[in-house]
Amino acid sequence: MKRNAIPSGKFALFCTAVTGALLMFSHSAHALTVFDIGDARDFGSVKFCGSDRLTYVNHLASMALGTTGKYNGQSYSRLNNAFGSLPQAVSAGHVDGTGNRINLGSGGLYTYLFANYSGPNSRSEVWYVGHLSGNIRIPAMVGAYALSGWTLFGPSVPGVPDGGTTAMLLGAVLGALGIARRVLKI
Repeated sequence: MKRNAIPSGKFALFCTAVTGALLMFSHSAHALTVFDIGDARDFGSVKFCGSDRLTYVNHLASMALGTTGKYNGQSYSRLNNAFGSLPQAVSAGHVDGTGNRINLGSGGLYTYLFANYSGPNSRSEVWYVGHLSGNIRIPAMVGAYALSGWTLFGPSVPGVPDGGTTAMLLGAVLGALGIARRVLKI
């Protein structure tokens, strides 16, 4: 009986191609991004706020950089951090939570993070999270104020599909496997 042995070099190449293909589809590890009051992502704050988080975020988005003011019975402070053209936040698809660790998902799903800190004369902080993905951590305490909850708001424009990245990766993997098969003649 005759055996067709695959040369070890070709077998190693085939194993490398298969391993690379499998790794392309594994989940990427995202480092934890830490947010803080006044950092480069901090959008602004609202003092003595109530429950209309959407109005607070949209009013802050409409304010000029570095300004303060009152609107609808609330005190607003817009920081100097510029983020380009800002879309209006919408309540459709918003997500509420209470912990200080938040998963933003794959990116582009949310634009603003509103965090409420309760205490005497409570305050809220708003961060811009557009184009970010993965896990973030916000402060659990701000001075004497404890985090009581947060809301993620998306943009008013519909989400953009991934642009064919998944199809492109699938095509690259299938092409690599086809080349490996041809080289190994299996």
